[in-house]
This record gives sequence, structure tokens and C-alpha cells, in this order.
Amino acid sequence: MNTKKMLKKAIRYSIILLILAILLPNLIVEFSARKFTYDKSDEIPYNKVGLLLGTTKNTVSGYLNPYYVYRISAAVELFKNGKVDFLLVSGDNAEINYNEPVSMMNDLIEQGVPEDRIYLDYAGFRTLDSIIRSKEIFGQESITIISQEFHNERAISIAHFKGIEAVGYNAKDVGFRIGLKTNLREVFARVKMVYDLIFNKQPRFLGETIEI
Repeated sequence: MNTKKMLKKAIRYSIILLILAILLPNLIVEFSARKFTYDKSDEIPYNKVGLLLGTTKNTVSGYLNPYYVYRISAAVELFKNGKVDFLLVSGDNAEINYNEPVSMMNDLIEQGVPEDRIYLDYAGFRTLDSIIRSKEIFGQESITIISQEFHNERAISIAHFKGIEAVGYNAKDVGFRIGLKTNLREVFARVKMVYDLIFNKQPRFLGETIEI
């Protein structure tokens, strides 16, 4: 076999392996977690704590982020329907002028959730951090995760791998055009998740425990 044919064969196999490396983690996440997500609040089982995964309130262009709006609405609905007693809001607070948990808490309170039913996790820099900290810091062995379905599936996969019983309540998703960039990013986030779990990636911060 000449060098040119060997090179073509190597490139072909490399492409196949790359596709499999991207495709398999996404299929594993989707099929293993899908049956644990719920679209209707009257069907989801009760958990003491709902873990609301943070996101920015406003887009880069300054518009209200629909992912944020729909997650807040979903969390309020779960709480008011008695499906959770407390909300653990986990998000990014890496900069002085950027505080996802406080922003979400303020909007939850505005929509009728009592402040004493809300706990804040300021070190939820990534989904992995939020999930692990819900157990290690806030003592939850069973949680209801609140986010969009694609995000819930990844979060549930992490939770189950870490020995946490988790279900997800699906906040309303956004349209295809608006959500295209986020959905593409999710494909690679699932690949990274698999490697993080394999290599036992830990949260950036842990700290003292907080009882809910």
C-alpha cells in the first residue's frame, strides 16, 4: 500500500473516530436521562429541594434571556404546586458585578417565593460544580433539577453518576433559530462531561456544609 492510500485511510478512520467520540456521549446522555425528565408539574415526583441551574439574565446584546425567564417560571410553578419545599439557586458569581444566584433569587421573590425558602450557591460555575455541591455542601441525596430539557439531561447524567437520585423539570425551551448556538455548544459540553466524569473532575470550590 502506497503512502497516499495509507494517508487517505488514516484520515478516513480519524474522521469516523471523531464522529463516534462526539456522537456516543450525546446518545448516552439522551437515552439514559430522558425518562427522568418531566414537562408537567403534576406528574413529577416530590423532592424537598429543587436545584435551579443559573444562567445570565440578559443576552450579550442586552435583551432579556429567554432561558432565564423560562427557568424562573418553571421553578415558581414547581414551588407553588408543592413539588419542592426549597429552591437551591446555583450559578456563577465569579465577578463583583455579575451574580446569577442573587438575580434569580430576586425574581423568584418577586413572583411569590418566600426568601426563607431560597438557598444560594455562589460557586455553581459549571453544571458539574452545581450538581456535586448540591450533595457535598447542601446535603441533598435526591433533587429535582430545573432547566431546559437538553440541560437537564446532562445534569441528571452527572447526578446519577455521582450517586444522587435526580429528576428534571423541563423549563420551556427557546426557538430553533435563537437556541441554535446554545444547542451546538451542548453537543460538545456532553463530550466534555464524559471526560470530566472519567477523570473525576472536582468543583472549583467546596467549603463548609450548609443545612437545608
